[in-house]
Amino acid sequence: MTALPLTALPSGSVRQTLRTHREGPVLTIELTTPEHGNTVTDALLDDLLAVLQDQDPAVRVLILTGSGDDFSLGGDRGEFARHVAADPTGSGIRVSGTKARRVCDALTGNPAVTIARVHGKAIGAGMALALACDLRVGSEDATFRLPELALGLPTAWGGLLPRLINEVGAARVRELVLTGRAFTAAEAHSLSILQKVVPAHELDAAVDAWARPIVRRPPAALRVTKTLLNSLSAASRLADVSALDAELMAAVVSEAHHAHGD
Repeated sequence: MTALPLTALPSGSVRQTLRTHREGPVLTIELTTPEHGNTVTDALLDDLLAVLQDQDPAVRVLILTGSGDDFSLGGDRGEFARHVAADPTGSGIRVSGTKARRVCDALTGNPAVTIARVHGKAIGAGMALALACDLRVGSEDATFRLPELALGLPTAWGGLLPRLINEVGAARVRELVLTGRAFTAAEAHSLSILQKVVPAHELDAAVDAWARPIVRRPPAALRVTKTLLNSLSAASRLADVSALDAELMAAVVSEAHHAHGD
């Protein structure tokens, strides 16, 4: 990424599933399990939550990106299966779902402006993480998909559905959820899932173009403006039941488990 004209020296840290890099008021969080497609595991959610909870108030821009070929292939099916095997009533899924909600809320409600830098595939939970960010730029070859229904699951993860309906509109979301089809970056842009699409080699420049003016904004005005935007957006989602995501997911999985006699 092109260096921003910032005064602080770069700093960073590495966790089990991600690494962070700090340049002055800009913090980058990079998902670092490309061998698994940066799948969203409980360990990743724990790491993300720890970083977001410990975030320096001086950070004004937070960039979320992924290493390797894809932004994120979504939830880890193997871990999901282990949760079900360990407790068919869904207690592990409830815990994981609660973490997901907390992480997505921490991104959306973050005092800094959050930017999702999307490349490759952004599927299911991976798409939810991107959608929780304020600004989203994708490479021209990025693709998106919501496969939950085909996997026998509700679209109930991290508050994805109400955010998606708020950004895109109910009719279009209904078609994406019920068909589970993949769609391109160009279509994601037309749906406002992405606000900008650029060639892959211009992704960093596009992020910089957003970050540069934001870091120059007065901190108090920036925080208040973001709070106002979030409040007005929430007001248009009065029927948001995403607080029940974890319970809904656990209930469906438990019922399916008993129906198959597993």
